[in-house]
Amino acid sequence: MELKLDLHIHSARSHDGCMALPEIIAAAKAKGLSGVAICDHDRLLPPQKVSDDFIVIRGEEFSTEYGHLLGLFLTEEIEPGSFSELVGAIHRQGGLAVLAHPFERHGDVGKIAPILPLLDGLEVWNGRANRKRKSANAEAAALAKQRALPCFAGSDAHVAREIGNGYVAIEVETPDLLSIKSALLQQNNPVFGTNGRHYDVARSQRTKLNKTGAGLKQRLKWAAFAVKCWLEDLKKE
Repeated sequence: MELKLDLHIHSARSHDGCMALPEIIAAAKAKGLSGVAICDHDRLLPPQKVSDDFIVIRGEEFSTEYGHLLGLFLTEEIEPGSFSELVGAIHRQGGLAVLAHPFERHGDVGKIAPILPLLDGLEVWNGRANRKRKSANAEAAALAKQRALPCFAGSDAHVAREIGNGYVAIEVETPDLLSIKSALLQQNNPVFGTNGRHYDVARSQRTKLNKTGAGLKQRLKWAAFAVKCWLEDLKKE
């Protein structure tokens, strides 16, 4: 059977996330997805009882010296650390270590070359990455092909409208987590994606301000950013 999985979504447990798990599941089902990976910043979703017709993969997103790292199929929360320490902790749990949006901020392959052998895959489509560098996802896909790395994809959704802006399609005989993990490690799984709206990023940043109790100066800065995002979206319509 074919499964369509959005492998990078943030819930309200992230500092800039806006959605509770039921909202995520409802939006994902409406988009025709078979499952999602919840990858909150440095926090692991507690075990959940989910309906048999939908898959929830537990993960975390970590900030490292080489960029953002996704740990998928985790069973225990992992404390922040160096890149190699985090990869080791992920693998000890039987999880997958995936470099997220590697070229969102730069196009220098040399910066990440040392850690490529440690990875289980590369996020070659991220629904937000092209907002900062229009070639970000294309460069990630080219690198994955060159280095024969499995391809992963996710929306990086922080609000419901973004869910499904990136996903990977896999084939499995049975939709259990072990079979899904094995299928994701195969070469040439097709990925699909849509560039997200700029204003959705502003919406999630506003959530971050509300959660942290930001002051007037930060809120004015956000307002200017929100207007810029709104204008960018107008150009695309």
